[in-house]
Amino acid sequence: MQDDSQQGLSRVEHSTARFPTAYTILFLLIVVMAALTWVMPAGQYDQAMNEALGKDAPVPGTFHTVEAEPQGLIDVLLAPIAGFYDPSEYVANAIDVSLFVLVIGGFLGVVNATGAVNTGIERSIVGLKGREKWMIPVMMALFALGGTTYGMAEETLAFYPLLIPVMIAAGYDAVTGVAIIMLGAGVGVLGSTINPFSTAIASNAAGIPFTQGMGLRLAILALSWLAAVIFVMRYAERVRKDPQRSVVADRKDSNEAHFLQGHDATRIASFTGKQKIILIVFGVTFAVMIWGVSSQGWWMAEMSALFLGSSILIGLIGWMGEKTMTTAFVDGARDLLGVALVIGLARGIVVVMDNGMITATILNFFEGKITGMSSIAYVNAMFGTEALLSFIVPSTSGLAVLSMPILAPLSDFAGVGRELAVTSFQTAIGITNLIAPTYAVVVGGLAIGRVPYDRWLVFIWPLLVVLVVLCCAAISIAAAL
Repeated sequence: MQDDSQQGLSRVEHSTARFPTAYTILFLLIVVMAALTWVMPAGQYDQAMNEALGKDAPVPGTFHTVEAEPQGLIDVLLAPIAGFYDPSEYVANAIDVSLFVLVIGGFLGVVNATGAVNTGIERSIVGLKGREKWMIPVMMALFALGGTTYGMAEETLAFYPLLIPVMIAAGYDAVTGVAIIMLGAGVGVLGSTINPFSTAIASNAAGIPFTQGMGLRLAILALSWLAAVIFVMRYAERVRKDPQRSVVADRKDSNEAHFLQGHDATRIASFTGKQKIILIVFGVTFAVMIWGVSSQGWWMAEMSALFLGSSILIGLIGWMGEKTMTTAFVDGARDLLGVALVIGLARGIVVVMDNGMITATILNFFEGKITGMSSIAYVNAMFGTEALLSFIVPSTSGLAVLSMPILAPLSDFAGVGRELAVTSFQTAIGITNLIAPTYAVVVGGLAIGRVPYDRWLVFIWPLLVVLVVLCCAAISIAAAL
């Protein structure tokens, strides 16, 4: 039995050695998209003011070809650079997210230098002994609540370095921690109810109130959350009983996973007064971030400023000294530098497509394919179309503005309410954005957790099948009624 385990682990290691890193995958996608600009007709839609959206949006039926802008070698090399600061018409620039990630790294570096978090984790695990698994549904419910109400996505990057060590100390693995956050918030976005960046924008673009179809979306949210929780809890329990069943078992002692090493949960650590105050400030910082994003309109700049200020405050409370504090901040930011770089690379794919004028061409292709379908065929084709488009435009709000003015009116000819077109859109992009290598939240979260992209696919594919079947069944039943 032991020999079989070792042989299986050896095969996994060999497979990983052959599988390219996220950096290579993303750069190859940039090259592929650049090549397509040489063979695919360039085109665009006429733009007109959409009063509901308050901005210009594509006009259905106005696609026309334009002069080609093929992207060459220089454009390919410039794309990752431009990806940081060159905003697309439909996707915001990446520099704000990348800087936020670096500031988060610095913040955690300062906090870790005080020893407060390690001590807190050790005491928490001892206190939860035998009940650790119930953290999973509770935390996934909280992240799903953030996803369904305000589209919690990029801001989840702040929670990975906090939660993953807790899961490892509880006897699970880094994948469990990543899954709790990514799947929790992901199924929330998939089952968006009042999410302004998904449901509201898509409904406005479709010309309907966002409250239409709310009952179906609540049902999809509940069932998707339940499926994801059961999936993660079963995996976590298998790993706890046999660590060799982890999809990242061979990386346990990897140098690049140094900050994810488990903690000694057999001893009860004692808090100093300073550490208690630091943990309070630590928790309040995240609470203030959630409050600011959900009710004050904060985004990356404000969140970065919050964590920078908290870093300074924690350094002063810990009486670390100027040199120790700044060194800890810089070292922490350095740990997440790779995450920041991969975000710019992912954004470079959209830059090449936009500059090469093929984004509208791809949308027009799908528009022609789903025109004139029956109701059930239409909602499923809409689901598949939006799923594929979201690999290209991984922003929910960006894809809503780009595609819904074109595709939603087609539902009138299929005899389907436009609210089903919106539901098909948000469920499709919600599922795709759990695996899309072009999505900063996916590549960023996996990079922070030191979970290779291929291992994530191995882990998540059974749940993806369940979610796709569940969502397609739900929208098909609704279309047939």
